[in-house]
Amino acid sequence: MVLVSGIGCHAKIVDYININSFYSIHGRVTPAAEGIKLANPNLKVIGFAGDGDAYGEGIEHLIFAAKRNINITMIIHNNRVYGLTTGQYSPTSPLGFKGRSTPKGSLEPPINPLELMLTSGATFLARGFSHGIEQLKRIFKEAINHKGFALIDILQVCVTYCNMYEYYGKRVYELKGHNAGDYSEALGKIREWNYHNDAPISLGVFYKKEAATFEERVSASRKETIDVDSNIAKALAKTV
Repeated sequence: MVLVSGIGCHAKIVDYININSFYSIHGRVTPAAEGIKLANPNLKVIGFAGDGDAYGEGIEHLIFAAKRNINITMIIHNNRVYGLTTGQYSPTSPLGFKGRSTPKGSLEPPINPLELMLTSGATFLARGFSHGIEQLKRIFKEAINHKGFALIDILQVCVTYCNMYEYYGKRVYELKGHNAGDYSEALGKIREWNYHNDAPISLGVFYKKEAATFEERVSASRKETIDVDSNIAKALAKTV
C-alpha cells in the first residue's frame, strides 16, 4: 500500500501513518498516484489531496484519471479554502467568500466536483463529513476495495479561515435507500446541493459501477504487442 499526498494541511497525513508514502508537488497527487499504480499494479494506491490541491491546480489530472478509470482511491480534504497559505478562496469556496485574496468577497460560484467527476467517468463517488467518522470509515473501506477510480469528497472544516460547522450541522443527512448503480439517480443526488445553496447535504456513496480499469487495458495492450513481436520473430526465423 502507498499513500500519496500533495501540498496543503492534508499532506501531514503521511507523517501520522507508518506506511509507504510519497509527497508530491502542488496539484500533482493524482499523476504521482497513477504512475505508481501503473509501475506496480499490485499496490493499493491512495491519494490524499485538498480542494485547492485537487480541484484547482490538479483538476485536469483528476478528470483524466476518472476518464481512464485507473484503479486508485482519491480522498479529498475539502475545507473550501486554501488553509495552509492562510485563507485564499478555492474552487469550492462559497460565492461571496471573504478571504486574503478576495477581501470584498469572491465573485465566482463554487464548482460541484462530484458532478464533474461523474461526467468524467469515475466509477465510485462518495461524500463524507469530518464529524461522521464511523460513516467515513465505512466509505473508505468500500472505496479502497473498489476496482476502478474512486473519489471521496470530505467536508472537512477549517475552523480558522472557513468555519462551516454550524452550516453543515443543520443540513447533512445520510443517504438511505439510494440506488448507487443508477447514473441518473446518482446525478440527481449529487446536484441536490451545489456547494452554495441551502439544500440538504447528502452523505454516503452516490455512484458505483464495475468497468475495465486503465491498467487492465495497458496490460492487455502489452500482451498483444508481445504476441505480435513473437510472431514477427518466428516469421523472420523461418526466412533466415
